[in-house]
Amino acid sequence: MFYDTTFLRDDEIYLKVYMTRKGDIKKGIVPTYFFKICSVKTRRELGVCDFRVGFNERLYYGGHIGYNVKVEHRGNGYAGRAVNLLKELARLHGFDYFYITCNPNNLPSKSTCENCGGQLIKIEKIPETHEMYVRGEREVCIFRFNLMQKQSV
Repeated sequence: MFYDTTFLRDDEIYLKVYMTRKGDIKKGIVPTYFFKICSVKTRRELGVCDFRVGFNERLYYGGHIGYNVKVEHRGNGYAGRAVNLLKELARLHGFDYFYITCNPNNLPSKSTCENCGGQLIKIEKIPETHEMYVRGEREVCIFRFNLMQKQSV
């Protein structure tokens, strides 16, 4: 089930859905929202993010939220703002928590996770059967975000 996402905005950014994908249980694919991260002031696209709805081993290593801010807009906290907005969508879908993962060498992404209230629970070796391993990744930082109570930034 997909929800109205027009509420996903703050004073600097808003998230605009540009695509949704239905899941495929047999393939381990969960329903996903795909967003453009846009500036409230200029309406320009700053980057993209997505939110994956469900729980499985694939998401434990790959995370529920992915983000990518355009190079010229990095360092402004837009990824963190997007994560904070997506917390409300996760709650709507009944999540008590979610994961965001990143490469242990990706210091900006680690910082984003920490600044948004994520708790590093483990640096995990990626199983050889996972598509991330096939792409050449070997380890991942797994951050857990607790949604049981509102978190401040």
